[in-house]
Amino acid sequence: MKGGPIQASGTSTARPETRYARSGGVHIAYQVFGEGDLDLVLVPGFVTHVELVWEHEPAARILEGLASFARVISFDRRGSGLSDPVSDAPTLEQRMDDVRAVMEAAGSERAALVGLSEGVPMSILFAATYPQRVLALVCSGGMARATYAEDYPWGTPTQALVQSGEELILPNWGDGSMIEVSSPSQADNAEARAFYGRLERSIASPGMLSALTQMFLDLDVREVVPSVHAPALILHRSRDRLVNVHHGRWLAEHMPNARMVEFEGDDHTFWYESAEEWLGEVQEFLTGARAVPDADRILATVLFTDIVDSTRTAAELGDQRWRDVLERHQRSVREALDRFNGREVKSTGDGFLATFDGPARAIHCASAILQSSEVRGIRVRAGVHTGECEVMGEDIGGIAVHIAARVSAHAAPRELLVSRTVKDLVAGSGIQFTDRGAHALKGVPETWQLYAVEDAVGA
Repeated sequence: MKGGPIQASGTSTARPETRYARSGGVHIAYQVFGEGDLDLVLVPGFVTHVELVWEHEPAARILEGLASFARVISFDRRGSGLSDPVSDAPTLEQRMDDVRAVMEAAGSERAALVGLSEGVPMSILFAATYPQRVLALVCSGGMARATYAEDYPWGTPTQALVQSGEELILPNWGDGSMIEVSSPSQADNAEARAFYGRLERSIASPGMLSALTQMFLDLDVREVVPSVHAPALILHRSRDRLVNVHHGRWLAEHMPNARMVEFEGDDHTFWYESAEEWLGEVQEFLTGARAVPDADRILATVLFTDIVDSTRTAAELGDQRWRDVLERHQRSVREALDRFNGREVKSTGDGFLATFDGPARAIHCASAILQSSEVRGIRVRAGVHTGECEVMGEDIGGIAVHIAARVSAHAAPRELLVSRTVKDLVAGSGIQFTDRGAHALKGVPETWQLYAVEDAVGA
């Protein structure tokens, strides 16, 4: 009962192979990855694409975290992602058949179910119907009923859901607008919004979306909830904009062996806000202990900048003018770091070392630095790389830092160079690159493909 290989951190996991399980006349796309005696089935909600989620660092990091203690089985629900399209909205019974089909295809007799959002009602029904196959149940951002009823007042009225779908969701489907209600913490993050757009377009067409939405309107498993006797963990954010937290509280009150954990925040998606807390709660609930994070190593995007020919420029300008130029440059660099959530590690006088939690932000920050330096008549170059860094107090080290420094050293004046790793991680962000070929980086094994960011200084 082994899955794909799992490596240390970040998005380094070897991408699992996508396979198909037959459920009636429908093919269900699924993946198996991770290692451990515990089988864990991720039951998706509306957002489901087993391959595309690996391309988004926050999502991949959570998947890797689950794989560190369990053999994970994930799948695309019928009608979505890589599974077969369907002509009618699937029933809960059909979706239960799909879970059984992927469990059998993966050789899993008994597993913990982790239901996500709309996948929660079906997970509840499965746990009550097949208790012998369910070790435990995790309900994340879920509900027992989708819409308003007199005895369930926090559900959204059916007509309001239909109207919002017709007027807001369908006309904008594919442009990433769903991030504003699903993950508002990332609404201003261009990289995350671009990923959401790709995800929307890959999940289902607008026509298929309308068919799948109909089933959501009819969801109501309240009568089944008291019949779930497996240990259960209810996870919900206190200000979830998509699914009111009262849905989770109702589940915790009516499920016999459930306890609830509420996280602060507005997001419905679990990838961003409190992601490590979410993962820790799931791991502790299912295994009895949570992993102790390695505080000495982090995945980060590293930025190096320096002023080209700074000694010659200083001599030409004279001490006083050079100090003025340098101070203004340093202020503009720190303003850019603040604007793009960068962390200054250290300044070398005419250069900076900084880290970011996302490569697109590092690129936008470096571009802003290069553009501001143009105004001041100095020539700056920059290099960016993403990798695992060693934390040494306020400083950082490790091979990723060396690579970023070497990438920067290869940049021409007014040029921003990035490694292939960075280019791949920002796919879909709209950032354009020019191939600068393969280079041997001093002190770093192998050759590295480098790319120049187009219009890093420009229009």
